[in-house]
Amino acid sequence: MDDVLSIIGRLRIIPVVTLNHAGDALPLARALLDGGLPLAEITLRTEAGAEALRRIAAEMPDILVGAGTVLTPAQVDAAAGAGARFIVSPGFNPRVVERALAHGLVMIPGCATPSDMEQAMEHGLTTVKFFPAEQQGGVDYLKAVSGPYPALRYVPTGGIGPHNLKHYLDFPRVLACGGSWMVKSELIDAGRFDEITALCREAAALAQAQ
Repeated sequence: MDDVLSIIGRLRIIPVVTLNHAGDALPLARALLDGGLPLAEITLRTEAGAEALRRIAAEMPDILVGAGTVLTPAQVDAAAGAGARFIVSPGFNPRVVERALAHGLVMIPGCATPSDMEQAMEHGLTTVKFFPAEQQGGVDYLKAVSGPYPALRYVPTGGIGPHNLKHYLDFPRVLACGGSWMVKSELIDAGRFDEITALCREAAALAQAQ
């Protein structure tokens, strides 16, 4: 588990990917790798999500791949079977968290309130997703709400892009940020993987410019 969080903390960005066609999984993974972001959260919002995750996990071992938008224990089972190494959810569902931990996976649940964060700590978690970050009040809110919980680290996601990434990453309690601007579905659907590679390079350089 620590290896997963260490990699995420080193890269500082989790590309949040929604794939409409499983056939785009490997070209997308190569674009991430070539762009210096060998990490992907494949959302399960589409029917192609689980199969895309499976292909990347099987064929691209240099990519740290996890499942996002995981809402049920059954989806955790499917993600684990497909080779996911971490699970991300938009909210805190104890059944989802417990199933992920039972599989030995890193679990990053969505937490936006003190109650959410205390539930996460009760389950032994040290890293949570702060979602939706900008709509919840951004860095100022996160600084205020995180005060009582010095052991927690955060992965803000939602409304984050090149314009405000550094603002979040400058807060020491932020492990990494989730974002989709470098892996937009319209770029993937159009096969513009060279453009994705270039955007990933830019994002990776911005994340490391601390």
